[in-house]
Amino acid sequence: MNYYSLNMKAPNTTFKEAVVKGLAPDKGLYFPESITPLSKSFFNNIQDLSRHEIAFEAIKQFVSPDIPEKELKLIIEETLNFDFPIVPITQNISSLELFHGPTLAFKDVGARFMSRCLGYFNKDNNENITVLVATSGDTGGAVAHGFLGVKGVDVVILYPSGKVSDIQEKQLTTLGKNISALEVDGVFDDCQDMVKQAFLDKELTSVMQLTSANSINVARWLPQMFYYFFAYQDLSKQHKNIVFSVPSGNFGNICAGMMAQRLGLPIHHFIAANNSNNVVTNYLKTQKYEPQPAIATISNAMDVGNPSNFIRIEELFGKSFNELSTHLTSYSYSDEATKKALKRLYFDYNYIADPHGAVGFLAAEDYLKTNPNAHCVVLETAHPAKFLDIVEETIRENIELPAQLDKVMKKKKKSLKMATYHDLKYFLLNR
Repeated sequence: MNYYSLNMKAPNTTFKEAVVKGLAPDKGLYFPESITPLSKSFFNNIQDLSRHEIAFEAIKQFVSPDIPEKELKLIIEETLNFDFPIVPITQNISSLELFHGPTLAFKDVGARFMSRCLGYFNKDNNENITVLVATSGDTGGAVAHGFLGVKGVDVVILYPSGKVSDIQEKQLTTLGKNISALEVDGVFDDCQDMVKQAFLDKELTSVMQLTSANSINVARWLPQMFYYFFAYQDLSKQHKNIVFSVPSGNFGNICAGMMAQRLGLPIHHFIAANNSNNVVTNYLKTQKYEPQPAIATISNAMDVGNPSNFIRIEELFGKSFNELSTHLTSYSYSDEATKKALKRLYFDYNYIADPHGAVGFLAAEDYLKTNPNAHCVVLETAHPAKFLDIVEETIRENIELPAQLDKVMKKKKKSLKMATYHDLKYFLLNR
């Protein structure tokens, strides 16, 4: 499989080079040259397949021939060593819990897959690769944990000061070893802009190999397809019109679901659940795509004013607004509405959600008002304990802290504060 830049001004490249580079030389995101649907027999027999077998079939065309089948199976086995349970909430809404991995966030799948791909590519390389990543919340912890101790890989994580939860901050600032945390005076979009600027800085790239572990990287983005297949395997016998309500920030997760649909997975519709950062919600109403400065909310992983992956979604639908709008609906909600949803989920349905899942639940409810025959699967993207203060204050109940979070909260934070791209560049050149 080869990949092309969505800016169309860079040479096509292999999966390996797309992973190692992260971003194309023309600033574009990489996209696969072709998407071949899986066979009908695969879907007819999906109930008889293991999750490792499903993941292998879903991803193999996108990594071949750069990763041999034997190595790919091992990478998948090491990536998918935890559960993805579906929990019924109402008759028409279920929660797909994606927080049972090591850092209790959906991004564990992509981070673990990418780290193992990069480790395979770098096994015979004597030069280090620097993974440079911006995070609005859970990406940092997942990437830090996924890459911890990987030979020949240094990880530098940028996060907005005061705009991630205490637990999220501890998960990315306490590991040490090959992990460095940079606390940026700004918002997530500032962190992301600094990362993109570094990739295009020839003074930097001439002396070090930089790549990204955000969902802009194909190896972080594509494996997120897996859990859409798993949910379909679990629900297809019970429900026909399966709709996914996806809490959306940088839009990599929902874009991966749309890739699964393009592979033939019978997904009826997608819902992009937004908080006050509602660029896509407004776009679907007005046909005008107008990025905005990020707004801080209690569902901070979605605090993105210029979603990087939306261009991939447009590419999937041939840049046709009409085609896209038949597959995607979007709603946005305030913090006040999110807190009310957290309360209703707990008191009416005995379900403790995190703020992102609560936004997804609200969007599912709104969609069902005009589509009552659908079954909505809400992607619960993080353990509620990662947003302890907000959730406990809202539902007036104490949440038991999982063992891995309790352990990390006792560790000492180590981060370096910075404000400008010059600060980042100085750090990278003088480590």
